[in-house]
Amino acid sequence: MPDWLLAAIAGLLAGGALLAGAVVAWFVRVPDRVVAAVMAFGAGVLISALAYDLVLEAQDEGGFWPTVGGFAVGAVVYVMANRLLDRSDQRNPRGRGESPGTGLGIALGALLDGIPESAVLGLSMVGGGGVSIPVFVAIVISNVPEGLSSTAELKAGGRSRTYVFMLWTGIALASALASLAGFLLLDGVGGELTAFITALAAGAILAMICDTMIPEAFRSAHAFTGLLATAGFLLSYAIHVVG
Repeated sequence: MPDWLLAAIAGLLAGGALLAGAVVAWFVRVPDRVVAAVMAFGAGVLISALAYDLVLEAQDEGGFWPTVGGFAVGAVVYVMANRLLDRSDQRNPRGRGESPGTGLGIALGALLDGIPESAVLGLSMVGGGGVSIPVFVAIVISNVPEGLSSTAELKAGGRSRTYVFMLWTGIALASALASLAGFLLLDGVGGELTAFITALAAGAILAMICDTMIPEAFRSAHAFTGLLATAGFLLSYAIHVVG
């Protein structure tokens, strides 16, 4: 199989984990506390992934300032875009009274971190090294909770099945294209640009965790939120170390 095709498939599978989580949330009645638990666990996974697989990699690749710049831009872009979603949803209230924009906010975070993450995944294959297993696994095990928790909120908010599955299918396809682009276009570019792109994903992830995942998880999981997030962090950290 050509390496460029393998890169695209890896990105599609990583992004497809979001769709897998969405399918579970749509067709299985998942209790609110389970959704909250999954969200808290996924937040821990994401924190570990951004710390060990993104920020440190960006630092090693391009140095301090590109990493800081990318991280800050990713956080600012996410917060501004999420505020726009909140305002839009407040003008069109739906559902059971959850915080407006929560489901779309998580989906937005999945898009903003998924594209740079997938580009990094494709870049990891340059030179015939194959898919980076730690990065791939970290993306998958964080994407499933994102897709599940976001879809649960979108469904409760009155979004249609067509809307939800088109949303996640689009993000999965965007991830495949980003991984392909990372393989084809980022080979040979300066380490500073690679670091900026990698850190941008990390900044968007952290902002999304703080703005949407942790607050919504605490709404139902309460005191167990910290323990569940810790479990997710440790699992992702173990994968990083073993891998």
